[in-house]
Amino acid sequence: MKTTEQEKLERRANILKALAHPSRLMMVDELAKGERCVCELQELVGADMSTVSKHLAVLKKAGLVESDKRGLQVFYTLLSPCVMNFFTCVESVIEAHTEQTIEAGNR
Repeated sequence: MKTTEQEKLERRANILKALAHPSRLMMVDELAKGERCVCELQELVGADMSTVSKHLAVLKKAGLVESDKRGLQVFYTLLSPCVMNFFTCVESVIEAHTEQTIEAGNR
């Protein structure tokens, strides 16, 4: 039987795995601005509907987005906009690494 801590770490890993694709990151960035129709996300990503739907299913399974079907259209909403704070942290890591790499190259 798994401990609560192990389960928590696995849930975190599942969320990070769901975010680990440029197209899904692009969709999350867009959904942070507000609700979007699948057709808008398809246009943004530039992929076929099947591919976009699969990406959205991954995000939904991880608990990052929810969907609302209205007639023939499906709209998606970001459930936890705080994920954008994580992206800010990731950008800080990228910046620090870039600076460190530049400094190492100048030695």
